[in-house]
Amino acid sequence: MLKVTCAIITVKNKILVTQRSEKMKLPLKWEFPGGKIEGNESEIDCIKREIREEINIEIKIIQKLPNSNYDYGNFKINLIPFLANYVSGKIVLLEHKAYKLIDKSELLNLDWAEADIPIVEEFLKLEL
Repeated sequence: MLKVTCAIITVKNKILVTQRSEKMKLPLKWEFPGGKIEGNESEIDCIKREIREEINIEIKIIQKLPNSNYDYGNFKINLIPFLANYVSGKIVLLEHKAYKLIDKSELLNLDWAEADIPIVEEFLKLEL
């Protein structure tokens, strides 16, 4: 099972979402950005590194949300989500096709990667 972190990043009261490129697994699906935990890396170190590497920004972790486990058939994922705030940097996509800054109310309008759907639903229940 792949252990993967992701971040629900708030930027000026909007939520940052990213679209997977055509070359990635699950092409063109939307997701909360993040990536695989490497070696003995902690979950928080992983998400900060992945966001820096993939999107070129620094974030502050606010809290962890419940994990989402999903079986895609050819691989299984344990998705570990964090709420985070944007701190600094200019958004530069190094792996993804596109990004959007959207209102929380617009999240269900996107074609999400299946493992992200329970995280979207959990996030929508939160009173922030």
